[in-house]
Amino acid sequence: MSTSPGSMRIASIPVVDTIGEDGSLPSAMAVRYSEPLIESPSATVAPGSFGDKAGLVRAVYFEGFRLLRAHLGEFPRTTDPRADLEAVMHAYRGWMLDHRVLAEIMFARPFTDFDPGPEELKRSAALRVFIVDLVQRCVDAGVVHGDATDIAHVVVALVQGLAAAEAARRLGGTAESVDRRWALALDSVLNGLAVSV
Repeated sequence: MSTSPGSMRIASIPVVDTIGEDGSLPSAMAVRYSEPLIESPSATVAPGSFGDKAGLVRAVYFEGFRLLRAHLGEFPRTTDPRADLEAVMHAYRGWMLDHRVLAEIMFARPFTDFDPGPEELKRSAALRVFIVDLVQRCVDAGVVHGDATDIAHVVVALVQGLAAAEAARRLGGTAESVDRRWALALDSVLNGLAVSV
């Protein structure tokens, strides 16, 4: 069965130990799939399957957004919009810490570097729309005040920054201190946004 790179979907996070300073992946790297979604005698797909190493990074980049969106969508909505937003942000934190290399590929370089096509724009937009919708529920309930898109950018940037600091062990020496600082940051932002100006 011949399979084009566009029809392949990465079913699990690639096994990568290092990323170059320029964000590149090792030239000899192969991507392993725990649950391949293509018919293949091997569960390993080399960078050549995506055209070149840059093509592989691009595929991993956009697949990451699909995986993150799917993960965040596992959390049910309740009647408390703020609690729902906080739960999803903590899930976002956990996902970034569990998939540090993928998160670095996704968030350490400009989106435009990858010249996204229609399918990839749709995939990345799904995550953005999901989070903005969570924030809009908070706005509609009077839990926060402001533009939902602006607030979503602030909250996501906060989570990504704190997760990066936590991954680098710069947020504290104990789980208790790290959790306390996460709570302080999220509460400070959300409580500040609760004040109508």
